[in-house]
Amino acid sequence: MLRDDYGRPVLNLRISVTQRCNLRCPYCHREGEVANPSTEMTKDEIVQIVRVAVGLGISRVKLTGGEPLLRSDILDIVKGIASLRGLRDLSMTTNGTNLASLAKRLRKSGLNRVNISIPSLNVETYRALMGGDLRDVLKGIRAAVDAELFPVKMNMLVLSNVNEREIPKMISFAERTGTILQLIELEPLNISASYYKRYHYPLDAIEEELKKQARRVETRGDMQNRRVYFLPRVKVEVVHPIENTEFCACCTRLRVTTDGRLKPCLMRNDNLVDVLTPLRNGANDEELRRLFLEAVKRREPYYKVKSD
Repeated sequence: MLRDDYGRPVLNLRISVTQRCNLRCPYCHREGEVANPSTEMTKDEIVQIVRVAVGLGISRVKLTGGEPLLRSDILDIVKGIASLRGLRDLSMTTNGTNLASLAKRLRKSGLNRVNISIPSLNVETYRALMGGDLRDVLKGIRAAVDAELFPVKMNMLVLSNVNEREIPKMISFAERTGTILQLIELEPLNISASYYKRYHYPLDAIEEELKKQARRVETRGDMQNRRVYFLPRVKVEVVHPIENTEFCACCTRLRVTTDGRLKPCLMRNDNLVDVLTPLRNGANDEELRRLFLEAVKRREPYYKVKSD
């Protein structure tokens, strides 16, 4: 198992396959990327990079963006990664607008599960936030459930004076559709300080209420110690911002940017390791393996526990 110098295992690879998106969510952190890249990795490059990661013991891969379903070769990407021996889980984060027509083919190609961004069940609120049609997303959620992309998770980014009153409605919707709801607190990443101050909504009070309703509560140690609340007929996860020592101490992720750079920390862009350039210059798997090990060596908690 890969471990960094702080003893943290590296279990998950998040790979951004594009920064293109058909929506305009103002709070998107773009996996910490600060600029639109001039190039995207090809399908074969993505699969080779993931193959090296899996060979090093990383067994869980999530495809992110941008919007991954905008790639015309996304089914081939999924199929290529899913065929890798040693992979345990292949998932995707998507806005769901193009999911209805692709869900069954994604499942057949080897995708295990999806996270779908849906901040509101109100058509006008959704359009004002995202610039898209909520009905497309609802069709995508139902298609994902029908295709057995389990568990289907709905990501609800909670914004002050925008959608916080919809949380009970969203919990009921998750119950009806057989999905899991993730309540996500706004991150002060790739957004302005004024936007964060205006829209940040702390989830502490919501979490206290969930505790009262839950039959049991679990802590996901492999996912930054986030808590999962098992309500009578539905599960709700609460994702707090990463600006705390607990999140960093429990981080198990390594990222790959759209232009093929290993990103050891979501919060930093000064310690990236370029794998795409060596790959395009003919680097073999062993050379790429050394670059992965260098990226793991560069991993350190952005928010460290302060000693007295």
